Amino acid sequence: MEHSASMAGALMMDLEGLSVSAGECELISRPQVGGLILFSRNFASKNQIRDLVSSIRECSPEIIVAVDQEGGRVQRFKDGFLELPALYQVGKLYSQNKDAGLSAARECGWAMSSELTDLGIDISFAPVLDLYSESSKVIAERAFSSNPDEVITLGMAYIEGMHEGGMAACGKHFPGHGTVIADSHVDLPQDNRSAEEIMGSDCRVFEACAQLLDGVMPAHVIYPAVDDACAGFSKIWIEGILRQKFAFEGVVFSDDLLMKAAHSVGSIENRAQQALAAGCDMLLVCNEPQSAQRVLDWLAQQEHPGSRRIAAMRSKTVPGTLDFDSERWSQAKQLMTQLHAIA
Repeated sequence: MEHSASMAGALMMDLEGLSVSAGECELISRPQVGGLILFSRNFASKNQIRDLVSSIRECSPEIIVAVDQEGGRVQRFKDGFLELPALYQVGKLYSQNKDAGLSAARECGWAMSSELTDLGIDISFAPVLDLYSESSKVIAERAFSSNPDEVITLGMAYIEGMHEGGMAACGKHFPGHGTVIADSHVDLPQDNRSAEEIMGSDCRVFEACAQLLDGVMPAHVIYPAVDDACAGFSKIWIEGILRQKFAFEGVVFSDDLLMKAAHSVGSIENRAQQALAAGCDMLLVCNEPQSAQRVLDWLAQQEHPGSRRIAAMRSKTVPGTLDFDSERWSQAKQLMTQLHAIA
């Protein structure tokens, strides 16, 4: 993915409904806003989403438009879209037939990204590169496998498929959320394993994929053996390990700063400040317009310059050019049915 030299604002915010209000247009046109994330409440149909994205671009032509469209239980757009499988179904196929599983990972990445970029959407926050654990409330079947080497192999194939579909890939949740039982949306999870165990298993996936990934989202999890701060607020994890040790040069997105786990560092302005100081390029503030406004105003007061990295997340696909009558799309639909049926 080629990089642009233009600066983009550090805030990614959201919308309340199916269209852009005049007030929302004014907000997202401000230079501190570089991204917009869509949720299920913003979706009614493919045509409506296409129109919504066009309206967003009229307010801010270079803004990054994002969604969580992983598949399984995390798929914001459903009606009229492929019913994407959870990644664990791909991992199950891989355990039965390595070639078929590898091909499925690539095709799932291609199909997911192609369907979104065809509507003008830039990124889905994918793939999940965490390890599978049935005890995890929040990850579980969102992950390919409990085996790091399998996650690396399938994750790389999925990323290649995304790139072929014109979409930048954002791996999550660095350095690994899959073996943590608590859900960081409603709790402050802590992973008490040794640094050696974390680095030798979960984190090894991110190290292996670092040069393929365009973006990374850190976990709102504390790993006390490495740092007392959540990974998303940790300079040790982001600057020391991800950037320096793994030589990652892409965009670091904070996870939503309104998740319960992020409250540990105080006010929303404090969370923004700490995430940026740790090395995040873009801050997600979702589902609470007043907080997004506060971060927007704070960034303006700080005269925060934004980031040059963010522009590389823009899709390279011309919207409206996907051939839904092609043999490949027909095969992709058949593959989704096959994956859902795997026991």
